[in-house]
Amino acid sequence: MRRALPSMAALSAFEAAGRLGSFSAAAEELHVTQGAISRQIRGLEEYLGTRLFLRLTRQVELTAAGEAYLREVQYALDYVERATAGFRTRQSQHVVLTISALPSIASFWLMSRLVGFSQRYPHIDTRVLTSIRAVDLQSNEADVAIRVGPLPGKSYEARLPRIDLEMVTNWRGVHAEPLFDDVLVPVLSPGLPEPGHEIREPRDLLRYPLIHTASRARAWPDWLALYGLQEPERGERAEYGHFFMAIEAARKGQGVALIPGVLLSGIGGGLVAPIRCTTPSAGSYYLLMRSDRVQDPQCAAFCDWIQEQAGEVQACV
Repeated sequence: MRRALPSMAALSAFEAAGRLGSFSAAAEELHVTQGAISRQIRGLEEYLGTRLFLRLTRQVELTAAGEAYLREVQYALDYVERATAGFRTRQSQHVVLTISALPSIASFWLMSRLVGFSQRYPHIDTRVLTSIRAVDLQSNEADVAIRVGPLPGKSYEARLPRIDLEMVTNWRGVHAEPLFDDVLVPVLSPGLPEPGHEIREPRDLLRYPLIHTASRARAWPDWLALYGLQEPERGERAEYGHFFMAIEAARKGQGVALIPGVLLSGIGGGLVAPIRCTTPSAGSYYLLMRSDRVQDPQCAAFCDWIQEQAGEVQACV
C-alpha cells in the first residue's frame, strides 16, 4: 500500500523556511529560487488542507498549526538524518579481504569455516582466490595467503618429506604466521584392501597402486623412505595434478593417495586412513602477509581467527 506522504522536496522547503523564518533564506540554503520554495509550501498547504505560514508584507510567520507540524517534521527528518549518517558510516567501514589459498586447503578446510569468520566480522567481506603458485604480496595480489613449504633460514631434518613449492615470489617484507604442520597421511577406499590382507603397517600399502600428485612429486618416495621402503616398479603409475583429484581417484578405488592430514576432516566419506602418521614434512602451512599490513584491522582479525582454527588442527594431530 502506498504511503500517504507529501514530497520530500516540500518537507525540506517547509522545514528550512520554518526554521529560518524566511522563504528567501530557505531558498539560499537549498540552492533553489524563492519562487520554488513558495510553490513547494503552497502545495504542502493544499495537501494538508491548512495554512502553515502567514504571508506578511516583508516577512512570513508560522501559524499555530505550522509550528506544531514543524516540530513533528523536524523530529522525523532528524531521525532520517541520523539513520542515513549511521548507514553511510557502516558502509564506509565495510572492507574486502582477499585471501589466496591452495586449492585443496580452500576446498576441504577453509571454505566450510569461513562462515564463522563472516559471522564474527560481518563488516569484512572475504574473497578467496586459489592457486598453488607463489603469491606476489608486494603487488597486492592478495591481502593474506595460505601456503605450505619450507621457511627460509629454517633447517629441517634430511629424512623428512620435501615440499617442492614456493610460497611467495619475494620474501622481502613478508610476515609468516605458522598455522600447522604438514603431515602426510595415506588414504584409500574401504573396499580396496583384499579380504585377509588388512593394512597394519606402511609395508602393507605396497600391495596396491600408489596415487601420485604432481604438485608434490616427492611425497610418496620421501614418505616411504621414512620407513625404509620404496615403491615397487609397476610400469605406468597413476598421477594427478592436485590433491583433490588424487582424493577422488582413491575414493573410486584406484589406489592409495597420500594427502595432508589437515584435509581429512573435509573430504567426507568414502575413504579411510588406516595408518596413524605424526611425522611432519620439511615445511609447514603459513599465513602470509606483508609486514606493513599485520596491524591492518581486517588482516589482524583474520589472523586471530585462523589461528583458532589452526589450533583445532594441531589438537587433532
